[in-house]
Amino acid sequence: MPSAPTHALLVLNPKSRSGSSADLDAGLELLRDAGMKVEEVASSSPDETREIIRSRCGEFDLVIIGGGDGTISSAAGVLLECRLPLAILPLGTANDLARSLGINELQQAFSTIAANNRRAIDLGEVNGHYFFNVANVGLGVMVTRQLTDEVKKRWGVFSYLRALGVALVRSGQFRARLLIDGNKTHLRSIQLAVGNGRFYGGGNVVDDDATIDDGLLNLYSLRPQRFWELLTLAPLLRGGRHDLARRVFNATGRQIELETVPAGMEVHADGEPVAQTPATFRVLPGALEVVASTAAPGLTVPAEAAAAKGGVGSGG
Repeated sequence: MPSAPTHALLVLNPKSRSGSSADLDAGLELLRDAGMKVEEVASSSPDETREIIRSRCGEFDLVIIGGGDGTISSAAGVLLECRLPLAILPLGTANDLARSLGINELQQAFSTIAANNRRAIDLGEVNGHYFFNVANVGLGVMVTRQLTDEVKKRWGVFSYLRALGVALVRSGQFRARLLIDGNKTHLRSIQLAVGNGRFYGGGNVVDDDATIDDGLLNLYSLRPQRFWELLTLAPLLRGGRHDLARRVFNATGRQIELETVPAGMEVHADGEPVAQTPATFRVLPGALEVVASTAAPGLTVPAEAAAAKGGVGSGG
């Protein structure tokens, strides 16, 4: 384990601030007691966040970002550029990257940062834009359009369910041509998702076997189907077991090229519009160091921990 960082930059998005000032103050006190010097700055936009980090990247050992998945993903490029590790305060609505890293609430996040358990995770990339969780085309994009700030504020985590209901009524089908690690596939789809992490959309599982450090992208595509058929798929989609359904195409790969008919369909990544089709998705294995829980569900078990676990079992 690396020594505790001595100087951390904390960037907070005021719009995503779901914790009380008292909770934040208590957490900052915990970090200082752990030997960290923490400088707090506010950012009102992704551009401002990137500029803050870039302009001072030589001054810090760690960047802590408080916000949602979109806020955090927008900083991935500059974190790579500055070679800085990332820690997260889950202050958004979905907090799916935090879920992958085993961080479920604010005080746990501060405790995890103080413990300073570091892991290398993968980044997804689509047409030059980085993402942590999932990029999608079709139904998922329609869901994102329905997730206005007003809807999120009123419905909280249930806003995703409401948005899905509206999107199911309005979305249409498209044709997709895929090249997955050199293998060609043609299909019709209403939703195509490419996952780098384990969770998306407020706790849905990309794939039952997916982790954010496995060096793979996990793709699923929903074939055109009736509304009631989609409803029966919901439990499988939630748990990442859509491989059990015939109406879902599943694949894994390291590079995925996508063309659609119609062309120019929007691609959203971690809830933000980033590109249009045609699109090329890549995985960057172990690209970024993060602070994570030792029991993170979105990370593979370290080899030494797995060996220790096996040793205990064999001795019984």
